Amino acid sequence: MDEVKVVVAHSERATLRVGDVFLKVDADQARIDVEVEAMSLAPVPTPEVLWRKPPVLAIAALPGTTLGRLGGPSTGSPAAWAAAGAAIRKLHEAPLPPMPGRAGRSIVALAAELDDECELLVTNDVLPADLVTRNRQVAEAAFRPWTPAFTHGDLQIAHVFVDGDEVTGIIDWSEAGQGDALYDLATFTLGHEEHLDDVIAGYGIDIDLDVIHAWWSLRSLLAVRWLIEHGFDPFAPGCEVDVLRARM
Repeated sequence: MDEVKVVVAHSERATLRVGDVFLKVDADQARIDVEVEAMSLAPVPTPEVLWRKPPVLAIAALPGTTLGRLGGPSTGSPAAWAAAGAAIRKLHEAPLPPMPGRAGRSIVALAAELDDECELLVTNDVLPADLVTRNRQVAEAAFRPWTPAFTHGDLQIAHVFVDGDEVTGIIDWSEAGQGDALYDLATFTLGHEEHLDDVIAGYGIDIDLDVIHAWWSLRSLLAVRWLIEHGFDPFAPGCEVDVLRARM
């Protein structure tokens, strides 16, 4: 019998691996609906859906390995990062999916959420006030008009698989939909600023770096308390708090 490995688990969802099969258990079936639809529409390699029986979705493992993880070293070459940039560009240029995505939240709603979160971070002594204030200022550049694109919505490097310099697949599409393309690029390079130039080279068009920096700050500020409450450590080397410190 294959070993059952817990890939990730918290109060909202869990992912298990049994041999070459991933079992995703999600309390919110709407997220699974989005994931299945997004994978069927995305013009990039995605896992094969093996079966679905709510609340479980079974998908096949992808060949290759991930480019790394937040807080850890990158295992990919510059060419692999560039190939990922090219794949992301292909996704962003695809016909828009029908659903709004996490990267497509309104500027007004996002700014209000960020202001509330910054207040909680300071009043609860989670982060120093100067660190929060500086990154809130940096985050302001993300609040600008943008053209909707087909976005993944949670494009962490651990969700992109490569074999050599070829992208073999992208996983975890539950946040996909119409959104800001630079949100995806910022999420993908979060904590790995040294590979941003490689990704942009593969993406193939000029990018406003101030907006990328803004999304790094914004995403990190919004994530810190959630991560702590769900058993993760945003203070680990190279993770969200270090990303915030890098903007000081």
